Amino acid sequence: MSVKAKKHLGQHFLTDESIAEKIADSLSLKGYKHVLEIGPGMGVLTKYLLKKDLTTHVIEIDTESVEYLKANYLNLADRVIEQDFLKYDITKVFGEQPFAIIGNYPYNISSQIVFKTLEMRDQIPEFSGMFQKEVAQRICSKEGSKVYGILSVLTQAFYNAEYLFTVPPSVFNPPPKVDSGVLLLTRKENYTLPCDETLFFKVVKQGFQQRRKTLRNSLKTFNLSDNLKANVIFGKRPEQLSVEEFITLTQLIENDTQE
Repeated sequence: MSVKAKKHLGQHFLTDESIAEKIADSLSLKGYKHVLEIGPGMGVLTKYLLKKDLTTHVIEIDTESVEYLKANYLNLADRVIEQDFLKYDITKVFGEQPFAIIGNYPYNISSQIVFKTLEMRDQIPEFSGMFQKEVAQRICSKEGSKVYGILSVLTQAFYNAEYLFTVPPSVFNPPPKVDSGVLLLTRKENYTLPCDETLFFKVVKQGFQQRRKTLRNSLKTFNLSDNLKANVIFGKRPEQLSVEEFITLTQLIENDTQE
């Protein structure tokens, strides 16, 4: 029995064992005893996770894949969660314990998976896996790059992002139309920001919504004082600012609105 890939779930099953093993080996196993694999499909990556000194859980929305995993990985059967990761409260499984996230992520929800990980950053010291290549590159890109954006800044505020390697379409069934890229996110030692974190998220999102405009124009809705808008930082466009400069910008706005 094998599972048929479903287009509406964005399923592309990895068929290359060596790449699956490389992805599993990207985890450092430091600071956690549990790993959650998102969208395991037929378990090509899962089998390598099960060999590690970790407790592996998998979360899968596809009923057919769930049945396959339970039938073929008996030692995993009671740790197969049949849920949608984006909607499920994963603390029901892990409580407050730390865990890593790994997967060959469905392309259509990969960015949302990262955003949910950021919300749970206190519990997730490490995150690894496969994305559409351009999304993986965007997450890891630095200021000044054309692809640098909301996802880059918000992720890199809390995690060190490393692009590991590129994977061609030919090692999937069915093959996707684009290359894939594997990345590793390692949470920073000090990942609390020296500014209001909710405001930081708002500033970054608002700034990039009109990325061709200067921040003076794109952040108009914050009702900033003329004095603050005269600051040289507001003459820049969002992709010119490093993560540290976005933190400084947030601090400036925070202090401006308090006066």
